[in-house]
This record gives sequence, structure tokens and C-alpha cells, in this order.
Amino acid sequence: MEKALPPIPAKRYFTIGEVGDLCGVKPHVLRYWEQEFTQLRPMKRRGNRRYYQHHEVLMIRRIRDLLYDQGFTISGARNKMQEILQAERDKKRNGEVLLEGVDVIELADADLDDTQDEPDDEGDDDVSGRLLLVRRELFEIRDLLSLSH
Repeated sequence: MEKALPPIPAKRYFTIGEVGDLCGVKPHVLRYWEQEFTQLRPMKRRGNRRYYQHHEVLMIRRIRDLLYDQGFTISGARNKMQEILQAERDKKRNGEVLLEGVDVIELADADLDDTQDEPDDEGDDDVSGRLLLVRRELFEIRDLLSLSH
């Protein structure tokens, strides 16, 4: 029976011990996987301490799934990871948004502005304006995320 992995906290960097706990593997396995999967390159600081970012934790979970749950060999998992990463690069090149597990809905400005036509009270204009600001910020974050990969 497969044990569910804990949610990944909203942090910028994770130590090797934290990643081991989040991904259900021992630190020595993570160090070994770094040698086998060239895509996995945690940042190293003082004393060669490893610091993993969120996307690397997701990658480790994907590697773990391929090896432990789907039964791939190291070589097969390495090839599959290359295929997956190439497919993601192709999607980015084609302008598709990559948000794993999230449906992206494109909204026109008119979709958010329908309360401005006939405001019931003064608060409606304020709410609509704040929604537009949040929408712009979300698009900026999406654009930044697509550049970081």
C-alpha cells in the first residue's frame, strides 16, 4: 500500500533532510540520484550543504514515482525524465502555461468588470479594481515562473 507524501510547504529552500521527509527517501538516496539524474542540481553552500528548491522537490517526487511506484530502472527513469522535461520545454516554447494540477482559465477584462456597469453601492468599484490588480499580479507571477524554468 502506497503512503501519501506530505504537502510541500511554501518555502524557498529545503535541506536534504527536509526533502528526504517530504519525498519519503533517505538523504543518501538523494545524493545518489544527483549522480544519476543530471537535471537534479541542488544549490550547494558552505560545507557542501545542499539546498533544494520547490521544483527540485517536485522532480524528486517524480523520480521516486517512476522508480518505486511504476517500476522503472534507473536508466529507464532517466530516459523518461528527459522525455518529460523535453515535453515541458516544448509546451513552454508553444506558449502553454505549466501549472501542475491547476486548470488555467483565461479571463477577458470584461469578465471582471461586469460590476462596474451598474454599481449597487460604492464598494463594487473598489472590489472590481482590486480584482483587476490581483489578476495583473497573478499574470506577472505566471510570467516570472515561466522564465525561471
